[in-house]
This record gives sequence, structure tokens and C-alpha cells, in this order.
Amino acid sequence: MMTSPLALLLASVLLYALGALASLLLARAESLAIKASGLAGMLGGAAGLAASLPTLLGGATLHYATPGPFPFAQFVIRLDPLAALMVAVISLLVLICSLYSLAYVREYAGRGAWAMGFFMNVFVASMVALVAVDNAFYFLIFFEMMSLASYFLVIFDQDEEAVSAGFLYFLIAHAGSILIMAAFFICYSHSGSLDFDSFRALRLSPGLASLVFLLAFFGFGAKAGMVPLHGWLPRAHPAAPSHASALMSGVMVKIGVFGIIKVGIDLLGASATWWGMLVLGFGAVSAVLGVLYALAEQDLKRLLAYSSVENVGIILMGVGVGMIGLAEHNAMLAAVGLLAAFYHLLNHAVFKGLLFLGAGSILYRTHTKNMELLGGLAKRMPWTAAAFLVGAMAISALPPLNGFVSEWFTYQALFAMARGGDLATRLAGPVGMVMLALTGALAAMCFVKAYGICFSGQPRSAHAEAAREAPLSMVISLALLGGLIVALGVGASWVAPVMAGVAASLTHAAAPMVGAGTWVFPGDPVQAVLSTPVLTVLLISIPVAPLLLITVLTGSRLGRRHGGESWACGYGQEASMTVSSRGLAQPIGDMFAPLYALRDWLNPSRPAHRALDWSIGAATRVEPVWDAQVTTRTVQAVQWLGRKVQWLQHGDFRVYCLYVVATLVILLLVTV
Repeated sequence: MMTSPLALLLASVLLYALGALASLLLARAESLAIKASGLAGMLGGAAGLAASLPTLLGGATLHYATPGPFPFAQFVIRLDPLAALMVAVISLLVLICSLYSLAYVREYAGRGAWAMGFFMNVFVASMVALVAVDNAFYFLIFFEMMSLASYFLVIFDQDEEAVSAGFLYFLIAHAGSILIMAAFFICYSHSGSLDFDSFRALRLSPGLASLVFLLAFFGFGAKAGMVPLHGWLPRAHPAAPSHASALMSGVMVKIGVFGIIKVGIDLLGASATWWGMLVLGFGAVSAVLGVLYALAEQDLKRLLAYSSVENVGIILMGVGVGMIGLAEHNAMLAAVGLLAAFYHLLNHAVFKGLLFLGAGSILYRTHTKNMELLGGLAKRMPWTAAAFLVGAMAISALPPLNGFVSEWFTYQALFAMARGGDLATRLAGPVGMVMLALTGALAAMCFVKAYGICFSGQPRSAHAEAAREAPLSMVISLALLGGLIVALGVGASWVAPVMAGVAASLTHAAAPMVGAGTWVFPGDPVQAVLSTPVLTVLLISIPVAPLLLITVLTGSRLGRRHGGESWACGYGQEASMTVSSRGLAQPIGDMFAPLYALRDWLNPSRPAHRALDWSIGAATRVEPVWDAQVTTRTVQAVQWLGRKVQWLQHGDFRVYCLYVVATLVILLLVTV
């Protein structure tokens, strides 16, 4: 019998399905279609949150199985802590993005907004179903639905850039799907069942288990946007509508991380240390290269997309440490590494969702993503500017916000790894910390640039000059995400134990104690402690206390403020005199020039398009040969035969009747 949380989970998926259906039925009344799609998303998100929280907060794993429509694969739902975390993250962001869409999608009225609502709801429903099913066949079905729905969202604008980005995304997504199918097929051929429970019971040889892991790692790594399989991400995410970009970057790439954890840890048990080293290494490289490439961008949404590569890398670093801990039977190391990964997975969904929605608000009012054409928006869009600033501070890991806490746990996991294990493990810890520190410094510079170029200074275009605040539903969405960023940071001592519980469900050990009162620590308070509420009070006191002291001592004798234009060497002020996005990033570009050259080499779009052009050329070369040797010769033979039997045509109807009778007699004789 289906329990209440599972019934709510089913209701969530059905609400998304109803939203998709309503969007189709209301295609001729787009304003109603927009409202129906947004309302279904909000209700579905609320139901998904309600379904996931009992399990996430310490409840038992829920299981439900039914025969399903296919005899070879029963439909199995398993809501364990990992699945509950994913459902909660998806549902939370969907709820807020759906509220945002009520105003944002009006920009697409008359351009198929109903289709956007349809594909958006299918996209979300498939993600929720994917993380909850416990059968390889249905997992792949929903994985393909998610990929196809997101593909149609990417190409929604139907311009050359969107179609090109969609082609590349389609190619890499399905290449990854083939690798995942191969991994599942190996497990199926040895277990005789498509249920994940049968995969968990397998005892594969080390070589075969490693092959399955590698296939799944690179297959899901393509979906996660891991370097070097990231080329689709900075092209596809900016092409999609902004609320779709927020979901793709905030949660869809996490499906790739979820898949790596599902196969590598849940199904295969992370049995080899080098698996974790591989994940840690790819994560560290993705983090550094992702933020470097983000720093060089002038397109705001491409900058945010590259930043997602960086943050996926940070999450994979935590996953890698967790897998190393499991392989070396170090439950504490495994728990802290996975805790850091899960905490950052949640945090990134929130602050990247805010940043993409903020970019959408800018695009909504200025009709450009080019940062060189923005500027001065803080005065014109103050609420959007304030929310974007909070998101920029969080993604830069500034205390006491949520990004700081999850990266602090990642540092602690790497530090713990450096204190034990073999030589390779002890060396990997400090190297990982150095790469994470470099990533953090570059991320701070990147988002100083993003915020400063977009919101500070003077407007550098007429559209920026004429901008005004975004509609209310969009502002409320940004405010909700900004509040969550603060809550997840200041409330770390309440959030961290929940993440530790999810980690413990995979380590099969008791959840480590990571919080007490307002303090958090990585399982051992002797190693390090952190209190974000205390840190918040200190950070507020540092600027406020001197100001209060000066006010008390000087009273009304405070000096008057004087304003005026900055000196421009005798010339009039021009927008072009301000620091540009390209100019701010130029020193970093010069310093890391070889790594930027590597980006072009790793970009799969050029070889993909060359392969497509070669295929078209080959087809055009083959077509004349086929026409000359097959089609033309066949036509000539038929024409020759027609001329030879032309004497049978007399134009006499009675002769034709005789032919019919003769043919019937011949057929009767042949058949008898």
C-alpha cells in the first residue's frame, strides 16, 4: 500500500503532468496557459517538498512496487534519504521558478509560451520521477524524457545560436546515455533483473565493477557538465529561457552527480580507492577551469553557466573524498566528504537559481545579456541588485552565507584526508585544498566583476538607461532565494546534521555528530569548529560599532557629505571610461593563457559540426552515384520494357477485357 509521503510524491508528478496537459489545451489562450503552468509548478513543488521532508528529516526509507505496463520491468519507487534530498532540492527550486515564470513568461506571449509551459512541466516531472524510481529501465526512460524536454527548452527561441547549442547538447546528452545504458546492461546481464536491488546484491569482479563505474562516471559526468564533457553547458543554458536556465543549472546538472553517487556508491559500494581519486581529480580540474572560463566571459548567462561547471567540480571533490573514505573503511572521512557534497549541492541550487533568475530579470528589462551594455542598474533595479549581491556573495563563499559553510566542510574533508591513508591520499588532500583555494579566489574576482559591471557605474546603453525594477512575482522569487541563502548559512548547525543523515544512509554507519547548539564541526570538534550566528554578530559589529562610537562621541558634529563628479582629465564623463568586463579579466587571461587555449581544444562543438558537415558532404557525394548507378538504370530498364510491350495497347476496350480474362485464367491454372 502506498504511504502518505509516496502519495504526495505521486501527486507532485501528476500535478506537473496536469500542468503540461493544461498548457497544451490552452494553446489558443496563452495567458491562461502561462498561469496554469505556473500554478501547477508551484503546487507540484509544494507537494514534492511535503513528500520528501519526512524521509529527509530522519524517517525510514519508503518502498513501493507494482507490476507496471511492461512485463520485463516492474515499477519500483524507493524514497531513501538520497532520493528525498534530490526531490526536495528539485521541488524547492521548481516552486520558486514557477512563481517567477508568472511574469517572466509573458515576454514570450505570441511566441509559443504554451509550449514552454508544456516542456517545462514534462522536464520537472521526469526529474522527480527519475530520482525516485529504483529500476534501470524506468530510470533510463525518465532520463531520456528529461533530456528531450530540456532540449526543446534550449532551442525554444529557434535562432541560429539556440539551434546550434541544442544540437551540441543533444549530441553529448545521448552519448552519455549510451554509456549509462552500457553500464546498466552489464549489471543486468549478471543479475537477470533490471531492479536496482538486484544490482546492489551483485558481486562483480574488480575489473568488471571498474568498467561499470567508468561507463557510468563519464556518462553521468556529461550530464553534470564535468570538464572535459562540459562544452554543451555554457552554450545550452544561456540559450534557454531564464527560469529554465535556473532549473537546468540548479538541479539538472545535479542529476549527473546523483547518477555518479547512485552507481559508484549505492550500487557498487565505492570498492576501489582510485575511483574516489578519479572523481576528486576531475572535480578539482572542473572547479579551477570552470571559474577561469567564467571570469573571461562578457555574456552574463554564459558566465553563470561556466560557474556551474566550477560548482559541480566542488561537489565532485566532496563526493571523491567520500568515496575514498568508503574504500578505505574510514566512515568518518566518508561521512564528512559526502556531507560537504550534499550541502554544496543544496546551496548551489539556491544561489545559482537566484543568480540565473536575477540575470533573467536584467534580460527582461534591458533585452541584453552582454555585460558591456549594462551598468548603473543598482539605482534602476534596487531589489534585483540587492538579491543578486547576496547570491554573488554566497557563490564567492563569503561568511556567513551558505556557500561559505559547504566549502568550509569541503576544506575540512580534504584536511582530514591529508592526515591519514597511504601516501597518494595524504598528497591528494593538500593538492585539493590548494585548488579549492584558487577556485575561491577566482570566484570572488569573477562575481565582483559580474556585479560591478552590471549594477555599478553609469549605464552603457539606452536599454540600461531605461531599465526599471522587475515585476512583483519576479522580485518575490529573488527575495525568497536570498532569504534561503542567509538561512542555510546562519542555520548551519540545523542543516548540517540533516546532510550528515543523508551521508550516513550511504556509508551504512551511524551519522557523525556535526552540530551542537549554534556550532558545527567535521565530526570532531578538536579539528575545527564554526558558528555562523556568532560570525554574523561579529561581521555586523565590526562596521557598526565604530560608527556608533563616533556618533556618540561627536554627536551632531559629524561632517557633511559632499558629492560631485569624478575628475576625467578635463573631459566630459562617458560610459566608455568605466572599467569593462574584458579589461577587468585581462590580467587573469594573460596569466592563464595556456588554460584558455585548452578551452578551445576541449570544445566539442567544432568537431561535432565538422562531423556533421562531413556526413552531409558524404551524403551529397553518395547521392549522385546512387542516382546514376541504381535509380537512373532502374528507370531506363522500366522505360525499355514499356516500349517493348507497347504493341499490346490497341485502344480497344474489348481487347483489354480479353487481357483481364486471360490473366485470371493463367492465375487460376498457376494456383491450382
